[in-house]
Amino acid sequence: MGLGRGLLLMLAILAVCCLPAAFALLFCADEIMDRVACRWAEWREQRSERRAIAGLDRAIEADALTRDIDLTEFDRDGRRPLEQIAADLRRLGGHRLAAVERSVVWHGAVIDAYDERLRAACRALGIPEHLAELEGVDREIERVRVEGLLHAAGITLPTARPGHRQRHR
Repeated sequence: MGLGRGLLLMLAILAVCCLPAAFALLFCADEIMDRVACRWAEWREQRSERRAIAGLDRAIEADALTRDIDLTEFDRDGRRPLEQIAADLRRLGGHRLAAVERSVVWHGAVIDAYDERLRAACRALGIPEHLAELEGVDREIERVRVEGLLHAAGITLPTARPGHRQRHR
């Protein structure tokens, strides 16, 4: 029986030693539960944000927009900045659309300059184009195709109606 009393005494001492911890746990249970709930909510919010960003990346295929761009082209000496090429395209595009009152020679020169800037923008962005190889209606169709690709890349160009701006979709 001495062994049973010794074990009982040990358990009693352990209970007395753990009593303050048990009271603290009992009185602070709401604080502990609140912290656990907050951590859980933060984890779920972060997970939701990561999933949303991953979904957006898949939807727009962010890598596909820049995959074909040759970055060494941007470091070349004498290269005109893309912003300047875009400004030239908008200016020449406006002249091209307003060329009703001008001569045929002037209109042809504006179209050639506009096509040259389209080719420069395509080279800068790695977009394939065939403007130099085509003539007539085929060249006009290629111009519309290239304008659409540049628009998709973020360069806003004048449209067929003066004063009407393109909308990004």
